[in-house]
Amino acid sequence: MSKLQELTPTEKAKPYAKYYYREPSPPDTESLELIQPGKPMNASAALAIEDINDLLQPGYMQVETGYCVLENGAGYVAVNTKMPGVTVDMINWWFAWHSLEDLRYKLWWPQGHFGISISEQDRKKVLDINRPITQKFQGITHHVVEDAGGGAEDIFISFLTPEDMGFAMDRFKSPHVATLIAANGLSSQLGAPAEAPKIPAVMCHFIREIPTGVEFRSRFWLGYQIVDKKPQLLLPPGIRVPEIAPFGLSRHCILEYANLRAILPEIYAEQKGIIE
Repeated sequence: MSKLQELTPTEKAKPYAKYYYREPSPPDTESLELIQPGKPMNASAALAIEDINDLLQPGYMQVETGYCVLENGAGYVAVNTKMPGVTVDMINWWFAWHSLEDLRYKLWWPQGHFGISISEQDRKKVLDINRPITQKFQGITHHVVEDAGGGAEDIFISFLTPEDMGFAMDRFKSPHVATLIAANGLSSQLGAPAEAPKIPAVMCHFIREIPTGVEFRSRFWLGYQIVDKKPQLLLPPGIRVPEIAPFGLSRHCILEYANLRAILPEIYAEQKGIIE
């Protein structure tokens, strides 16, 4: 386990700083067994980004946890995380609340989350008590510093509405889906020049309610962006995402969401579901 960064005195004084120092919750063994270096899933079983509405169908896909490089060179990640005791309200609250302060992002996954910021305009939206909870993250951009498996990166995560993601809104309802955490991502190595190329990716956490709580059906497409509600492959011709990238991201996803499911019910109760 990597050494934790030292918190500032102000951060240490926060009531939720205790979660930063807590031993991380262990991930699902079966998930990690499916994510092994050099052992990608069969790319033919991957969900094409053009077919995201297949997530609205009941049941599960052939592969719910795995990684690979697609025929067109894009990277692909799928992870299924069951979260017993977690509610949809907690999830929506978390993705608004944690954007307001570095410590909140750090305690989610202390080994790989280092900082977060949003614009002052977006901060006002998050703190607007009259704004619907999903609009406190959808339509907002988080600038995070994290290590998702390939070293520390600057990542801009621009969250999308379900409609902008391209979902069929006449089908986007319970019990097929409860909420959506989806975004365009642009990343570069920490410290890279401002003019350095940024790596595009699309993130989709499709959340359904299950008898014990909720489940995250996570999907990532490395090399893509959603533009005008449609996916676009932005890799230069002949370029392929190295297999280590989706492998590292899949492992990171398993670890960070295993920890979140352990701490979220407690934090939500302590903060009384308030965003401030």
